Amino acid sequence: MICKYVLLLGAVFFISFINPRDSTPEENPAVLSTQDSILTWIEEGRNSTYTREKRADFLRKAYGEAKREVKDSLKTKYFSRLSLAYQQLPDSMLFRETNRRTLQLAQKTKDSVVQAEANWDLAIFYRSTAIPDSSYYHFAEAHKLFKALNNDFFAARMLYNMAVVQADVKDYTGSEITTIRAIELLKPLDKYRQLYNCYNNLGVITKDLREYQRAISYFDMALDYLSKLDEENTLNYEILNNIGTVYQEQDLHEEAISYFQKIVESDDLFEEDKSLYALALNNMAYSKLQLAEYNELPSLFERAIGIQDSLRNIVGLSLSYYNMAEYYLSKGDTVQAMTQAQKARTYSEQSSNNERLLQTLQLMARLEPKNALQYTQRYMVLNDSLIQEERKARNKFARIRFETDEFIAENEILTREKQLWAGIAVGLLLLGLAIYIIVDQRAKNQKLRFQQQQQASNQEIFNLMLSQKQKVEEGKKMEQKRISEELHDGVLGKMLGARMLLTGLNKKADEDAIAQRARAISALQEVEGEVRSISHELSHAAYQKIHNFIHSIEDLLKSLQENTSIAHNFRYDDAVDWDGLTGDIKINLYRMVQETLQNSVKHAQCKNVSVDFAKQGDDLLITIADDGQGFSTKRGKKGIGMRNIASRIEKLGGSWDITSVKGKGTTVLFRIPTEEPNTFESNNEQRELEEVKTA
Repeated sequence: MICKYVLLLGAVFFISFINPRDSTPEENPAVLSTQDSILTWIEEGRNSTYTREKRADFLRKAYGEAKREVKDSLKTKYFSRLSLAYQQLPDSMLFRETNRRTLQLAQKTKDSVVQAEANWDLAIFYRSTAIPDSSYYHFAEAHKLFKALNNDFFAARMLYNMAVVQADVKDYTGSEITTIRAIELLKPLDKYRQLYNCYNNLGVITKDLREYQRAISYFDMALDYLSKLDEENTLNYEILNNIGTVYQEQDLHEEAISYFQKIVESDDLFEEDKSLYALALNNMAYSKLQLAEYNELPSLFERAIGIQDSLRNIVGLSLSYYNMAEYYLSKGDTVQAMTQAQKARTYSEQSSNNERLLQTLQLMARLEPKNALQYTQRYMVLNDSLIQEERKARNKFARIRFETDEFIAENEILTREKQLWAGIAVGLLLLGLAIYIIVDQRAKNQKLRFQQQQQASNQEIFNLMLSQKQKVEEGKKMEQKRISEELHDGVLGKMLGARMLLTGLNKKADEDAIAQRARAISALQEVEGEVRSISHELSHAAYQKIHNFIHSIEDLLKSLQENTSIAHNFRYDDAVDWDGLTGDIKINLYRMVQETLQNSVKHAQCKNVSVDFAKQGDDLLITIADDGQGFSTKRGKKGIGMRNIASRIEKLGGSWDITSVKGKGTTVLFRIPTEEPNTFESNNEQRELEEVKTA
């Protein structure tokens, strides 16, 4: 019997602590914009220190300005706060209107937070008006929204609220399951105040299920979490009262009185929580009544009734008057007992406390036997109605839980689908990256192979040039040997014969000697002519330089003419030291000329090719022209040969140009700088030649 009132008191406590949007009223600034004015009026309307009329006036002004707001996001914000303010005023009609507008605006602006809060406010309203199924539904809606927002704290608070509503309709098993779900979310967050509420609710539930040891265990856990709070409060007295009621229901009234006594003897509780103080007085008086300790009765009941009447606590008054009726019944004063029972019935009906009303009807049937049938029939009708309503409510709760579980399952499916698509996207990205790396690596490998082929070709050209130089040196040596033999065998022999003849003729003066002397002089003249001839040959070979690089180009052109029957014309500046060019220039220039001639053979279908080597300032000008069919230079695609030429000319720091007209041939011009290479370039050239040799 006492536990029912404890549950109702818990509901009052529940309503006072479940809304997270309560805040301290803000002070009015000196100058306010329209928007600031609306928010300020709303906060003033929530200021409980003002009269109800003054608060209503502030809210009325805020409501009028909020309706004129054109921006949906701001209007949503205003109506959300107005809904909360009208709930706290309270004004049920304006609360329902502002709450309805808030939900519509929140859905329009897709503001999930405001939708959740509006459902939360509406659930509190329905619970205060004793409509548990609607209250449970809107708490469940708020829970779904907070869960979708990954807000575990508020989602857990909604579960706790749902559990309290379930306990109201005696769905104790469902309430216990829902409370445990809330605890699982709250424990990782270290929310001690909310964990206290959950374990306190579990204690009340298990007490109503008559599992008294579990109830006391849950209440002890609630006290443990309460001790972790830094703030001072009177919640420990609430737990002591609940533990006392557990012993009351087991008829262990002496133990129960010890707990109620601690509450009543508290110095500060009467000022801080008069409602709880009055409840403890009533509970202690009831236990004394059961122990037949009448010395303080009915004064304890009267003190409790006086406090509750000053607070207009009609729930508490219904319990206290019911207990007073039992007291007078125990004293045999049925008239006074009936008077107190009538008051208990009136307050039970006013507070919609059907459980207390059923108990009062049973008591009145005992007090007035002649009207017992009437009271019994009223009791049965009310009891059947309550059972049906509770069954309907539990069925609705089950259906809402099923729909909520379905919603959660759909969300999980959507989450898995998102994860799957995200995985596919990442996989495709990785695949694309892998393909890019493979293609890039193949391109690098191809470039490396090309460089190796280029090095091998450079080595071949270098070897050809060395071979050419060696042949020229051999030719020089053979020529030197020939001249040496000519001088030794021809000139020296004749000079020796002439010298010996003249030596012998110096002793004679006859005509024959004169004739022989003349022949000797003639022989010397012949020697002179032969020496002059050899000298001229040597002089011509000295001044007319033998160019090994030029010979390589000439051999290339001769090979072209022999293999293709294409006539060639080769001109070069004899004043330029072509063999003095760096090896890098000679190798790459030879290759570019070779590639250009090959293009003429392959594509030009020409009959004549002219090659011109000249120098302009510090630059070499190499011109290669053919009289072939020509082509369009605007085409975008270039073959590997032209790319090789571009690579070589870029490496030499030069430039090149192609001029071609269809039907009129093609001219290629290379411009190559010939500045002396520095030490670094020479080292590079030497290193390149070594790499070519070792490749």
